[in-house]
Formats: sequence, structure tokens, C-alpha cells
Amino acid sequence: MKATYYGQSCFLLELQGTKILFDPFITPNELAKDIDPDTIEADFILVSHGHSDHTADLVPIASRTGATVVCSFEIAEWLGTRGVTNTHPMNLGGQWSFEFGKVKMVFAAHSNSLPDGTYGGTAAGFIIHADNKIIYYSGDTALTQEMKLTGELYSLDVAFLPIGDNFTMGVDDAIIASKFINCTEIIGMHYDTFGYIKIDKKEALAKFEHAGLNLRLPDIGSSIEL
Repeated sequence: MKATYYGQSCFLLELQGTKILFDPFITPNELAKDIDPDTIEADFILVSHGHSDHTADLVPIASRTGATVVCSFEIAEWLGTRGVTNTHPMNLGGQWSFEFGKVKMVFAAHSNSLPDGTYGGTAAGFIIHADNKIIYYSGDTALTQEMKLTGELYSLDVAFLPIGDNFTMGVDDAIIASKFINCTEIIGMHYDTFGYIKIDKKEALAKFEHAGLNLRLPDIGSSIEL
């Protein structure tokens, strides 16, 4: 299984011939200026919530690729008004088996609206069972007690967690979250894009290492094996 990072919280997972894109925000991101979103292919697009830094390229990529968009019911309704009808609406606690594996939508402590101010439902994360691995993509979230339940229910292989602070968890809370979910392999996201969420990468890596955790911060445009 391979993950390619496109900046902010946007990743592309490639597994068993299937491409799964998360939270496509590329075009407005100055840090991702070398990434051409028109070259990105996707079979599925998983959307954690509707803020513009997670959906800026959602409609054009979904329209071009015909990917199935997995998201809240409210975001699916909003997409329909923009001509994107290949959607799979979900809500918290729900699970569905897709061709690549199972996806469960789980709680994220965050606000949720679409770029035009439309209500986007509840912000969410995803637990993905695929390619003999269990992956947690938290979306934008604060540290919550719910994460302890995730750690009790699943043996996670890797977790994608925000570390930028201000709008989400910061590094210190993400370390606690890693302990709550019982996962040592962490991929950081939602950092450096804006002034509010710039971090000291060296310090973040050292803190995670001191806590017995492996934090990975891939360069934008690079790929890593999971």
C-alpha cells in the first residue's frame, strides 16, 4: 500500500489497483504549487468535512475522474447541486463494504460547513480495512475520549493525525491521541499550510520519538509505503 502526499490533509492511497483520495485541497495551496490536480486519478474520494482547505478541488476531480465520493449526507446533497452525483453518503457510526474493503465513519471534534456557507453535517474521520491493514484517517479533530474507544476496538497499523494546532490538535495532543488509539505509526497532516498552523518539524519529530512513536512527515509530492 502506497500513500502520496499532496499537502495539507490530502493523500492518495493506492492499494490492490484502487486509488483512494482524501480531502482534495491542492490548487489554492502555495506549498503544493508543483502538483497538477488534473493529473491525479481517483476511484474513490473520501471527504472528512466541507471546509475549503479539504474540498477546493473536490468538484473538478470528482467530475473528471467519475470517482465515488464518500462523505456526509449533507455534503453529498451539496455535491448533487454541482453536478456530482456519484456519491455514497454516510453518517457517524455507519460502515459500508466497498470493492477495496470496509469504511467506517467515526466522530471528529470539528466544525463543518461548505465553502458557500452551506451546513455540511458532522465532521468525521474514517476507519479503513483494506489490503490486510487497518488505517485511521482522523480528519480535522481535537483530542477526544472517543479515541480511546478506537484503540479498544481496532488494532491500527497506521494513523493520519493533524498536528498543526490552532484549528485542530497540536503535536502534544496528537501524541496523547496516538496513545489513546494504541498506534505507533503516525503520519502527520494539517500543518505548515498557513501561518496559524506552522510547526517546528524537527521538534515535532523529536517529541514523537521521545514518546516511543514514529512520526512521518513526507514531502509534498512524495510517496511512502505503509
